[in-house]
Amino acid sequence: MLYPLFAPLASIKGLGPRLAKLAEKLVGPHVVGLLWHLPSGVIDRRFAPKIAEAPSGQVATLTVRVDGHAPPVLSGRPYKVRCTDETGVLDLVFFRVKGDYLTRLLPIGQTVVVSGKVEHFHDQPQISHPDHIGPAEARGDLETVEPVYPLTAGLPPKTLRRAIRSALDLAPELPEWQDPAWLAARRWPAWRAALETVHAPEDDTMLGPATPERQRLAFDELLANQLALALVRQHQRRLAGRALAGDGRLRRPVRAALPFALTAAQEQALREINADMAEPRRMLRLLQGDVGSGKTVVALLAMLSAIEAGTQAALMAPTEILARQHLETLSSLAAPAGLRIALLTGRDKGKGRTETLARLAAGEIDLLVGTHAIFQEEVAFRDLGLAVIDEQHRFGVHQRLLLSAKGRATDVLVMTATPIPRTLTLTAYGDMEVSRLTERPPGRKPVDTRTIALDRLDEVIGGVARKIAEGARVYWVCPLVEESEVVDLAAATERQALLKARLGERVGLIHGRMKGADKDRVMAAFAEGGLDVLVATTVIEVGVHVPAASVMVVEHAERFGLAQLHQLRGRIGRGAAASTCLLLYEGPLGEVARSRLRILRDTEDGFLIAEEDLRLRGAGEVLGTRQSGLPGFRLADLAEHAELLEAARDDARLITERDPDLKTDRGQALRSLLYLFERDAAVRYLRSG
Repeated sequence: MLYPLFAPLASIKGLGPRLAKLAEKLVGPHVVGLLWHLPSGVIDRRFAPKIAEAPSGQVATLTVRVDGHAPPVLSGRPYKVRCTDETGVLDLVFFRVKGDYLTRLLPIGQTVVVSGKVEHFHDQPQISHPDHIGPAEARGDLETVEPVYPLTAGLPPKTLRRAIRSALDLAPELPEWQDPAWLAARRWPAWRAALETVHAPEDDTMLGPATPERQRLAFDELLANQLALALVRQHQRRLAGRALAGDGRLRRPVRAALPFALTAAQEQALREINADMAEPRRMLRLLQGDVGSGKTVVALLAMLSAIEAGTQAALMAPTEILARQHLETLSSLAAPAGLRIALLTGRDKGKGRTETLARLAAGEIDLLVGTHAIFQEEVAFRDLGLAVIDEQHRFGVHQRLLLSAKGRATDVLVMTATPIPRTLTLTAYGDMEVSRLTERPPGRKPVDTRTIALDRLDEVIGGVARKIAEGARVYWVCPLVEESEVVDLAAATERQALLKARLGERVGLIHGRMKGADKDRVMAAFAEGGLDVLVATTVIEVGVHVPAASVMVVEHAERFGLAQLHQLRGRIGRGAAASTCLLLYEGPLGEVARSRLRILRDTEDGFLIAEEDLRLRGAGEVLGTRQSGLPGFRLADLAEHAELLEAARDDARLITERDPDLKTDRGQALRSLLYLFERDAAVRYLRSG
C-alpha cells in the first residue's frame, strides 16, 4: 500500500528530473516527503470587490474588461495592460515580457478574472504580476483559498502545490494504528482526513501546531519514533547478557589516590551503572553531565569494575584530539591500579598498529582508548565487557550497536557533555536508561560572563593583552559566517592576522580543514604555553582540557546556539585562575538573540540552558540535528508537543508489553506506521523477522 509514497519525486507528473532535484532539497527523495511539507501561510482570494472598492495592500479577485495594451518604449520599463469595470480603471503591470504572450493571454475586449495584491501608484490602482488570470467563464477553476508553502529558489509555487496535491491523491486509506479510546478522547480525525485538512487551510488559525489535525499527525510521528526505540531496546534486552561484578581491587587504590571526593551525583550514577552491569542482561545507559561535572572519573571506575571481572574495556571519542586527551587523563588517574592502557586512532599505521592489535586480541591490553578506528573489522578484543562512547550525539544508534557487537554481550555506557532537554533525551535516547550528573565537582570556579558590542573590539583586544601579561591563555572563537568552511576560514585568518599585529607572534589558528597532525601540534603548543591565543573556527576542535586557559572570546555570539555557547564557555574555568567569557555581538539584536545572551549571562546550569534553548529555537536547531544523528521531526514540534511525546512514550511501552511482535490487528497497522515514517530498521528486530 505504501509503495507509491516511496517512489522517487521525479515520478510525480509535472516535476521531471530538474524540478525534482530542487524539490528534494525541501522534502527529501521520496513522494512521502511532500505529504509532510506543511503550509506556512494562506492566500484568501474570496474578497471580490469592484475596482473602486479595492483597498491597497489586500489580495482581491476582480472581474474586469481588457481595454488596451501599453508595451514599454524603453527597455527595463514595465508593460501595462489597462482594464476597467463600471467603477474605475485598473492597470496590470508586468516586467520582462517576451513576445506576444500577453496579447494572447489578455485579448482586448475580453472579460477576465484577475487575482493578486492591489497597490496604488499615483492614486491609480494596479496589480503587479497577478497570481491568477483567466477567462470570466472559467471563474469556478480559481482556488479561492490557497495554501502557501516554504519554497526553494527555482521551484515555482504552483508546481510545488500541484506536486503536493498529486502526493495526497496517492496517499492510501490505511488501517487505524491509534488506540480508539485515545482518538475519541482527543477528538482527532483519521490519518488521511487529517492530512487533507492540513493541506487545505481555510485561514491562518488552521496553520498552528495546536489544531486537532496537526496534533494527530504530530502524535503519529512521535509514536513511530518512540515505538522504534522501544523495539530496539526490547531487542537489546532479549540478547543474552552477562553479569559483570568486580571485587574492588582496582577501584580502591584509584579512589584513594583521587585528589577530591566524588560528588553525590557521581556516587549515584556509579550505583546505577554497577547495578546494571551486575544484571545478567546488557546495559545500555546514557551518562549526561555538564562540561566539567566529572563524567570521565565515573566512566573510569565503571571500566575498572569490568576489568576486575576479567574482561576488557574500551572508550571511544569522536576526534583524535579528544581520544589523546582521554588517554592522558585516564593514564594519570588509573596509575595506582597498574592498568595496561593503549591508544588506537586512524593515524596509527604499520608495525605499531599491528602490535597493538595483537596485544588487544591476546588480552594484554585492559583498556583501549580510540576513535572510529575501533569499529574496523580487524580490531578484535579477547573479551570486551564494557564499551564507553563519548559525545554520543556524534555517533548514531547503528554505531552503538556496532561497538557492542565487538564483544560477547558487551555493556554500553554512553557519555555526553551536551546537556539535553528531557524531551530530546526521550526522542534520541529512548532506548537507554539515563543517569545525570547535576553537580559541579568542588574547586570549579564560576565563569564571569559578559556581553559586549562588537564595535568595542579595540577595548576587548586591549583587555586580552592585559590578561596575557598576567599569564593567562585565551581562546578566540570566530563567527560561523555561513555553511561554508572557506568563508569561515577567511574570517579566522583575518582575525589571526589582526591579533598577531596587536598581541605579537604567539597567536595560533586551528580550523576544520587542517590535517589531524597539524591540529594536534597547534593544540599542544597552546596547552604547553607556546601560544598565548588560540583562534578557532570550529567549535568541535576546542574540546580540549587546558587548565591555564582562563579567557574565552566569542565573536558574533548571536549566531551561535545557546548550548553551543555554553559548551564553549565550559572550556575555561578549569584551573586556579578566575575566568572570563566575553560574548561579542553585533546590534541591533532580535528578541531571541537578546534572550539567549541574557540566559547565558545569568546561569551556568547546562540543563536549564538546554531547556531554554529548546524553547527559543525549536528542536531541529538545538543539537544541529543534521550533524548529530538525532531524529529530525517534520510534523511534531517538541516545544509545542512535549506532552504528546510523553503520551507516545507510554503508549509505546504498553504496545511492546502487550504485543511485543506486533502480531495483533493494531500491531499490523503499527508496522505500516513504522514504514510510513521510515523507521523500518525497528521492524527488523521483531522476532517474526
